[in-house]
Amino acid sequence: MNKLHTLALATTLSVFAVGAQAADNFVGFTWGESTTNIDRSGALKQNMNYPQFDDVIKNSGTWGIRGGQMTDEGRYYLTYENVSDDYGSSLKLRQQNLAASYDHFIPLGDTTRLFGGASAGLTKLEQESRGYSRDTDVGYLIGMQAGILQQLGDQASVEAGYRYMRSNASTEVSEHGGSKLGSIDLHSTKQVYLGLNYHF
Repeated sequence: MNKLHTLALATTLSVFAVGAQAADNFVGFTWGESTTNIDRSGALKQNMNYPQFDDVIKNSGTWGIRGGQMTDEGRYYLTYENVSDDYGSSLKLRQQNLAASYDHFIPLGDTTRLFGGASAGLTKLEQESRGYSRDTDVGYLIGMQAGILQQLGDQASVEAGYRYMRSNASTEVSEHGGSKLGSIDLHSTKQVYLGLNYHF
């Protein structure tokens, strides 16, 4: 499985590198909110009384950093994102994303553009709940994003966007020193965000 993860990441980065030629560079920072959809295994439903894993990462603060290249038609970029939250001081999850993306631009004027595109990469899901053994898994992610980009002079731009991602990351839930209670699967993530970019 590790070889497959490495191959997927290498392929993603290769696509990013090939598409990112003859364009202006940019780096940026994003901040927003994420909500995850978590599926529980049948065993976990039987062994835990109504665990609210869907409510752990729900409208939770999410930060990201990105870098890439932009043309008049679109942009290619690589993004790292991090979000973690808890529910009732007992359940805690952390999600980290590494994704390569492409956005196509639709101009609304000289300095304003709508964008829409697709992303692919990896998601790391960490189960860090109090009273349970920690567990981590890395899975694939695919997603789509759309939003609006406003240029602020030659070297800065701001944007607002929405992103939807699907993933297959899964972690186990086990009591400390006890047997496995079941597993949770990260099905999807919804995210709204604001971004600030510096162009050079």
